[in-house]
Amino acid sequence: MPKPIRMSRRSWGAAWAVLCAAGLAATAELNASSAPDPQPEKSVSAECAERIADIDARLAKAKQEGMGDGVVALSRLQVGTEDDCRDDLRDHFRGDQ
Repeated sequence: MPKPIRMSRRSWGAAWAVLCAAGLAATAELNASSAPDPQPEKSVSAECAERIADIDARLAKAKQEGMGDGVVALSRLQVGTEDDCRDDLRDHFRGDQ
């Protein structure tokens, strides 16, 4: 039986470094290629823009009064209306805009 080829520690280290670099490069390439396409900016209705501005003003006032981490109650929102602004509010306060 032939003897197996022995590799030095230096060779193992070099092989490990090359494999790690190849893995990192492949991961970076996959992450770059799977980035979502930018969504076209959708328009917000005038009613929703007014509601968002009102909520922003309430939040600014609460922060100015020292209640920056408090809760702002919204009583004007009506469920089931044709334009309830739910998605627009979620997008605005999630920071998607």
